[in-house]
Amino acid sequence: MGKDKAAGSGLFGLSGQAKDELIKRFLHRRTGDEAGEADPAAAARARVSAKGIPDAFCRFDRFPGYEKLLVPQAAARRMGIDNPFFKVHEGVAGATTQIGGRPYINFSSYNYLGFNGHPRVNKAARDAIDRWGTSVSASRLVSGERAIQRELEAALAAYHQVDDSIAFVSGHATNVTSIGYLFGPKDLVVHDALIHNSVLQGVQLSGAQRRSFPHNDWQALDQLLAEVRGRYERALVVVEGIYSMDGDFPDLPRFIEVKNRHKAFLMVDEAHSLGVMGDKGGGIREHFGVAGRDVDIWMGTLSKTLASCGGYIAGERALVEHLKYAAPGFLYSVGIAPPVAAAALEALRLLNAEPERVARLQARGRLFLDLARQRGIDVGTSAGYSVVPAIIRNSLKSAKQSNALFQRGFNVQPITYPAVEEGAARLRFFLSCNHTEEQIQAAVAALAEVSGR
Repeated sequence: MGKDKAAGSGLFGLSGQAKDELIKRFLHRRTGDEAGEADPAAAARARVSAKGIPDAFCRFDRFPGYEKLLVPQAAARRMGIDNPFFKVHEGVAGATTQIGGRPYINFSSYNYLGFNGHPRVNKAARDAIDRWGTSVSASRLVSGERAIQRELEAALAAYHQVDDSIAFVSGHATNVTSIGYLFGPKDLVVHDALIHNSVLQGVQLSGAQRRSFPHNDWQALDQLLAEVRGRYERALVVVEGIYSMDGDFPDLPRFIEVKNRHKAFLMVDEAHSLGVMGDKGGGIREHFGVAGRDVDIWMGTLSKTLASCGGYIAGERALVEHLKYAAPGFLYSVGIAPPVAAAALEALRLLNAEPERVARLQARGRLFLDLARQRGIDVGTSAGYSVVPAIIRNSLKSAKQSNALFQRGFNVQPITYPAVEEGAARLRFFLSCNHTEEQIQAAVAALAEVSGR
């Protein structure tokens, strides 16, 4: 019976009559000379109807999203506000940078522990180029492995205290392809209301049902799952280690309890908490003292603390093996480049060897937060680790204050609508362990001045 069923599937298993009907339908969907026996009148109607398509549907400059983008830019020009984005850095961007030949104190880099540009990291990347070249030139399944790729993945797994990990060439794509592949229309993905765009894109790709809960509210999540969990096969809860817009973090042990109670998977995006939280930079896991296996999917990026580029998933062996053999973003993508992998691995080794960098970063973050609060600056719910926002609540004002700070020698980017809601527009300060106390004091004083505090 099973053999007969298999034989009846696909084009070559159809009866002659059914096969002819399928081919006929296919031909009738085509137009012009290629249509063969297709209805000439239908082809003619298709040609005529194309003439009535408005220009807006075949011009990039008429895309609604692009036209919407032009509105705030025009308003900024009328107000004499320079575009604060896409400034060209002329060297390594860390606690300081150079733009247009002028030095700036820099608060627009994820170089949290100063590993980008570190001599050991640079040397590791150069040595990898000398040994393996600049690219592996194909997917790892097709072209085979390089030792440096597996060394990095083993080190990341050890960092999270789990079985294994898999490295992708893009942090954003890591979430998109992993969530998009692992979950489907019969599943549920529940996420924090402030979750990263990459998670939303992944859920959309998966076709799973999507629900959000109020920011960091584990009790609301618990109630939501109690109401709807039974309607779905698999359920995934997604939170972040540190939220990149607000600089706060979830009560991870509570979320672990909730996911266990409702038989759900828990995914933690550690993009901004890796190397930042915990006494030794072990992330939110070390901060709360939870076991690596308490979280089902650890996700992280290589582009922040680890001074490289890409992303990874870490967890139990079955999860990693599944993704390696089937996740489209890994299977059909070139493997992570040797110098990129080598840089991240060396940065991870430095993190383990120099925990004093973590302590210094945390001290600088607390100093910035305390000084800002003393000056009446709205820092929201930031915990003062690596990200401290100054909430302005107006996009144009945020851009204007960013420009004013730039003129004073401070590089900090505005976060405006649609990245955040209009009423939540802000300046976002990223801290580095290499910022001095004097630089932070000067930055907060300048911020208070330009904001009228």
